[in-house]
Amino acid sequence: MRRWLVGLALWMVIAPASSAEVRVAVAANFLAPLQELAQVFEGQGGPALRISTGATGHHYAQIVSGAPFDVFLAADQVRPQRLVQEGLAVVGSRFTYAEGGLVLWGRPEAGLPESGFNGLARHGVRRLAIANPRLAPYGLAAQQALQATGQWEALVPRVVQGQSVGQTLQYLATGNASHALVAASYVHMDGRPAGPLLAVPADLHEPIRQDAVQLVNAPNPTGAAAFLRFLQSDRAAAVMAGFGYTPPGKRE
Repeated sequence: MRRWLVGLALWMVIAPASSAEVRVAVAANFLAPLQELAQVFEGQGGPALRISTGATGHHYAQIVSGAPFDVFLAADQVRPQRLVQEGLAVVGSRFTYAEGGLVLWGRPEAGLPESGFNGLARHGVRRLAIANPRLAPYGLAAQQALQATGQWEALVPRVVQGQSVGQTLQYLATGNASHALVAASYVHMDGRPAGPLLAVPADLHEPIRQDAVQLVNAPNPTGAAAFLRFLQSDRAAAVMAGFGYTPPGKRE
């Protein structure tokens, strides 16, 4: 469990520094599949990936401030598009690489409402963990789902916010929350926390479409372009499907 929690830390860097590496800023929900994708990419002769994980909003702010990333894998479409409009991302490089879902996760002793997601507010939730809606698209989706079912106001006093969806799951794993609304991809992770799960109906929130983009000031533009091509391949789609993601879309 300790190794798994370390893997979900809010900020982390993976892979040794190298002049040929590709620096990837990735939303926390996509860390595990990206680690597997990195192995496949390198196995096919691609450069090593140096991965920084955290909330999409935090990464966007870092990029605007000049952080030296090559590629941004966001958990939404808004921020990559904004970077293109601001001249910080390469025009024509943006595409949807995955579409995610949301699950309600309970501690083993807390259980889930028998009436389904609509009964969460009446279930005796001790603390409900969600990602910060201003920073993390999965947190925004969680808020939208609770609002759509008329439960937001009743649950707000019991809501605790993580800075990313990864930190949100940590709250559940460590017992600091009895329930959490997190990315459905975590269901497919090794070493995931125990407890019952319930898929949140997709029509309760806006689609969670995740866009990738190459950054204008990329230290390794050739490697960045190669990785984004790989991300749109059938082999990459198979890896992502194994984590519950819809395969990537086409380049815009």
